[in-house]
Amino acid sequence: MPMPYYVSPEQMMQDKAEYARKGIAKGRSIIAIEYVSGILLVAENPSASLYKISEVYDSIAFAGAGKYSEFENLRKAGIRHADLKGFMYSREDVTARSLANGYSQSLGTIFSQELKPLEVEILVVQVGHNGQSNEMYRISFDGSIIDERAFAVIGGKSEAVQGVLKEKGFTQPPELQTALTFCIAALDQVGNQKLLPESLEVAVLDRTRDGRRFRRLTPADTKQLLST
Repeated sequence: MPMPYYVSPEQMMQDKAEYARKGIAKGRSIIAIEYVSGILLVAENPSASLYKISEVYDSIAFAGAGKYSEFENLRKAGIRHADLKGFMYSREDVTARSLANGYSQSLGTIFSQELKPLEVEILVVQVGHNGQSNEMYRISFDGSIIDERAFAVIGGKSEAVQGVLKEKGFTQPPELQTALTFCIAALDQVGNQKLLPESLEVAVLDRTRDGRRFRRLTPADTKQLLST
């Protein structure tokens, strides 16, 4: 009679973590960085129809790296949560912190209870206004959440991209053009290639805008910004 196959809980968790990391590593990097008027998000994304960066609520944006179908489902769930909370209470009650905590709980539960973890890493960012500071949260496949400052990076080669950005030594948020140049240079350096505006997805959360602060930049917008 064959012996039953046994895997220790520690080994099972290690195997699931390794599986998730390999899936995320296949995805291209995404950067969120503070600039003088808000938060800039830049992703290497050759697809013109599948977005990695999206608006969630008035001043909140979402970015996902890894398996597209999985982080797209998370994005939709976040929008539903934000809309319901804003409708039942007030729009000011919808915050990046509460969304990040919700995502953390969901990802943590899936990682610990399901056989297959989600192959995703996500960012939830909120631009501050009326004197409030910006918020940036990085949530990993296992539900761990990190409160970032100045900039955050997710996806493949994220540590290398972070290293390049740290070398810049930000003492204060740069202008939008400078921030965009920094991000593209970091992605170019780590990927060892020259990225064209057409292969980038760029968006901003601009605190100077009324109402919805999310604005997506077209390749033409990006070119114009880089040329000024």
